[in-house]
Amino acid sequence: MDMKRMTLGRTGIEAWRLGFGGIPIQRVSEGQAVDTVLYALEKGVDFIDTSRMYTTSETRIGLALRQTDKKPVLATKSFARTSDGIRKDVDVSRRELHRDVLDIYQCHSIGTPDEYKKITAKDGAYEGLLKAREEGLVRHIGITSHSLDVLDKALDDDLFDTVMVCFSFLEPAAQDKVIPKALAKGVGVLAMKPLSGGVIEAPEAALKWSFGREGTLVLVGVESRELIDQNWRVFEGGWDLTEADRADIAAISQEYDKKFCRRCDYCLPCPAGIPIQFVLGAKSFLKRMGPGAIKNPMFADIWDKAENCTECGQCMERCPYGLPIPEIVKANLAWRKGLDL
Repeated sequence: MDMKRMTLGRTGIEAWRLGFGGIPIQRVSEGQAVDTVLYALEKGVDFIDTSRMYTTSETRIGLALRQTDKKPVLATKSFARTSDGIRKDVDVSRRELHRDVLDIYQCHSIGTPDEYKKITAKDGAYEGLLKAREEGLVRHIGITSHSLDVLDKALDDDLFDTVMVCFSFLEPAAQDKVIPKALAKGVGVLAMKPLSGGVIEAPEAALKWSFGREGTLVLVGVESRELIDQNWRVFEGGWDLTEADRADIAAISQEYDKKFCRRCDYCLPCPAGIPIQFVLGAKSFLKRMGPGAIKNPMFADIWDKAENCTECGQCMERCPYGLPIPEIVKANLAWRKGLDL
């Protein structure tokens, strides 16, 4: 098989290793969003990932699919943690995406061992997806997480057909802990955030780095024809890093070494109950999701909790990257207060 195509583990799904990430199309007009999806399909993109959480993303992808005969692989996901909740979301996704059967349905952003226990327990989300698969409504079941420990546990239990993991030159740890185990078990690997949520401003170097790591399908969020052309050009070209690429990678890695949160959650628990990775990653989240995202239910009370930071330093003692966490929390609080929302 062409090295630029892959089989996604035991799912048997074949696709190009450059996939379409559905986050950014919610922050542009509906017309531009639909045009972007259609243009991506014309270029050859044959794998689309989205989520119930991404506001209008499923709807807009569905509108585009109604205007084409192309049949990309569709992966979506739900934040529901219960069997009934995710089963209802499956039906909503099927309707919005204009598909009777969805190729991959994922438990979205399982952040902690407790959340993992909840979705895999009786009446948990995994059970709901098993029912949906038995009914012929979804073909494969996946899990997404920012926690390598959660994904490692999921791979040990061997319940899921795919895992989605953060993977970039700023967040390379999965190449040692999660990806080899997944590939050995025949579990498909979806690599999210190859630009680290928009932090990396050297897309060519970042994408070459990602494509150069075999065995992953790289999901890149796009909202315009120009970005599709840019990414597809890198994908079609050679992936060897130039000296300029290496210089960009070195400079960005050095710049963000002590201020970029890798979302590992080793800093927790916080005595004040602060969800640290969400506070530290708020700017990136807003950049990816659009201005309205700051009011997302996920962020409902994090700012109130962040106000309670006592700068006790426990998080810094646990952080494997030596981040000055209380400083970043204070800076992001000031940034949030300065937003006109």
